[in-house]
Amino acid sequence: MGRMNTGRVRTTPPQIVLGTMDFGTRVDRERAFAVLDSFVAGGGRWLDTANCYSFWADPEGVGGASERVIGAWLRARPGARDAVRIATKVRQNPLVPGSWLGSAEGLSASAVRAGAEGSLRRLGVEHIDLLWAHAEDRAVPLQETVGAFGELVGRGVALRIGAANHAAWRVERARSLARERHLAPWTALQLRHSLLQPRPLTPVAEAGHRMLTAEDLDLAAAEGLTVWSYSSLLWGSYTRPDKPLPPTYDHPGTERVLAVLGAVAGELSATRNQIVLAWLMRQGIGPIVGASRTDHVEEALAARHVRLDDEHMARLAAAR
Repeated sequence: MGRMNTGRVRTTPPQIVLGTMDFGTRVDRERAFAVLDSFVAGGGRWLDTANCYSFWADPEGVGGASERVIGAWLRARPGARDAVRIATKVRQNPLVPGSWLGSAEGLSASAVRAGAEGSLRRLGVEHIDLLWAHAEDRAVPLQETVGAFGELVGRGVALRIGAANHAAWRVERARSLARERHLAPWTALQLRHSLLQPRPLTPVAEAGHRMLTAEDLDLAAAEGLTVWSYSSLLWGSYTRPDKPLPPTYDHPGTERVLAVLGAVAGELSATRNQIVLAWLMRQGIGPIVGASRTDHVEEALAARHVRLDDEHMARLAAAR
């Protein structure tokens, strides 16, 4: 069942990941298809979704819309499955429509299996390239969750597995349990991270978000784990006056960072968004970028060609 010796993966350069959370709800099918076409045409490869996207914006009160749109796009584009890799998540989808948090699916063995099967059906694919545990479920023994994910890899349902919004110690404990049982371990981390930081020790308003920490990066470096970041562009707040930063970012560090960010962007003839994405990739982090228009995709993919040198990185670090 997915026997693994080390749980390490060969490191590859970080990539821009297309976030598809709003597909099928705030972004209609026609626009979503255009965004997906633009992403693939520009050399993009990874799509990130979840079985719970986006229950809060869907009149039916449950997730699945994003996966259904991706599935429809794959059917409409012969050969597209070979051009993309699909990452999706289990955990958080309401089991009772309109009743989250009380009915959010957990990470029991049955929930993980059912969640993955539902994703396969909506996506219309034979396997998931990277299956995430979307958030912790401490009501379920970790060994049960580890066993369920390992089973899915053993059956070929998921090629790789990862942990989103998990504490570093939980990830390492899960990997240890997987090794003991000769199962495939989690080999990827997904957490919230961006150049700007919220006020220290102040909880963010978005339920379920876990910020990336130095411990997460240490674990990833030591174990060869892939790291993805979400909310990388803070919902457009770096560039759009109509998207003000949340109150938790109201502190002196924000002004310092924005000043340096603007200066570096000017020096490199890039947008602020592109500098942020290049900053993340320079650290080996794959940023997830949600896009609702093709020009968003083009701007994000162009960040791959922005070259931040050591001096730029030092200036940004000093401002933070």
